[in-house]
Amino acid sequence: MPAGRDWRTRSSRRLGVVDAFVVVWAVVGAFIIRFGVEPDFVVAGQEFNYAWLSVALAVVWWSMLGAWNSRQPRVLGAGPDEYKRVAAASLWLFGLIAIVSYVLRVDTARGYVGVALPVGLVGLLLGRWLIRQHLNINRKRGLSMSRLLILGGPSAVAHLAASLERARHAGYLPIAAYTPGAHAEPAIEPESGLPVLGYKPDAPSIIEAIDVCGADAVAVSAGVQLHPQTLRHLGWELAARNIGLIMAPALTDIAGPRIHTQQVAGLPLIHVTTPTLDGGQGVAKRLFDVLVSTLLIIISSPVMAGVAILVKIESQGPALFKQERVGMEGEHFEMLKFRSMVVDAEQQLTELAQHSDGNGLLFKMKNDPRVTRVGKFIRKFSLDELPQLFNIFAGSMSLVGPRPPLPSEVAAYEHDVRRRLLVKPGLTGLWQVSGRSNLSWQDSVRLDLYYVENWSLAGDLMILLKTFRAVFRGAGAY
Repeated sequence: MPAGRDWRTRSSRRLGVVDAFVVVWAVVGAFIIRFGVEPDFVVAGQEFNYAWLSVALAVVWWSMLGAWNSRQPRVLGAGPDEYKRVAAASLWLFGLIAIVSYVLRVDTARGYVGVALPVGLVGLLLGRWLIRQHLNINRKRGLSMSRLLILGGPSAVAHLAASLERARHAGYLPIAAYTPGAHAEPAIEPESGLPVLGYKPDAPSIIEAIDVCGADAVAVSAGVQLHPQTLRHLGWELAARNIGLIMAPALTDIAGPRIHTQQVAGLPLIHVTTPTLDGGQGVAKRLFDVLVSTLLIIISSPVMAGVAILVKIESQGPALFKQERVGMEGEHFEMLKFRSMVVDAEQQLTELAQHSDGNGLLFKMKNDPRVTRVGKFIRKFSLDELPQLFNIFAGSMSLVGPRPPLPSEVAAYEHDVRRRLLVKPGLTGLWQVSGRSNLSWQDSVRLDLYYVENWSLAGDLMILLKTFRAVFRGAGAY
């Protein structure tokens, strides 16, 4: 068996074993919690009903996880699809149980179902997450990945190869390129460094290139000069060899919720919807900001009081630092932070500007002499940013969003970068969970624009969960 398909088989089997263990554990646990343990697990008056129901429930639950393709290799390791399928299969199963119980007037023990579903669902998601971490570790070392031949124009090949290299956790390893219709192509694609295996625009030549490099998947990128009929024949050949075919359109930084497909005359048309920045979802985001910021202010009040006292003890001056920042639609506001520098830090900035370790427009110094001892500690764990919860409550900031820029930074923005101002700046964001100050200016802009273009409440929740891990690690904070 080829190595590419070997890891797929191992991963699917491993998931099957983990799913079986979790399902049995949840069902047996629910049985014991609801009915208790008697000799030989016999429950008076319920011997047949719930003992056999538990066996059937475990088998059907495990089977539905497979029927929903939650163990399919292409959804493993990256993206939310795997988790969505696990949740959908579980909720559908227990929804059907509720409907059948109602129609047939079967008095199903609510405590039994009420324990089995949440415990099993949480266990399944946790098991998938743990396996994903193991898979990601392997992929960082170049293992457990699909070997990919990229078809397309030279620039499209280089762009796709670079994008996949940045997202190794997705599991695609570009190993070669094929540029149909090009002439006198070099043996090595200059930007990506991939070997170019041919340029004849016919299916047999492409299949020969696949055999040479041992690819187990083919990605068709933008700029490919292949007749639709040729592409169709290629798809048939790949299907016969059990080799994956991936279409990679020239759409960058567009998230799944904005992409919809429609079949028209046999053609899969891709519709890209406009990002929703206001309306009902905007109200939901604001309500979420108010509720969560209020809760966090109450919980973190003792911590904020302690930090304020430490700041005052170490150096003279106010505990809070107020700085003018630019918010949504270019409106200016005063952002609050705990003071982590000496009082005259702003006056020293001009002298230190030439020593910046920042990324483009941003001034950053890994060993900034203006930062106090307390300041270093509270910066490392982002405690200096806790007062921004009051900015969020007041409405000038959001829990999640682009980094709040200085007016001097905004004045130097290019036209495209100004799209960052379409949403409120955030206490945290993709920049916070992706490297913080270690990011380049280009990466910071790319992440902020991605957030603006693909905002969703579910995405905000995921960023908030990742923020806790990034803060405790303290990486990239200086």
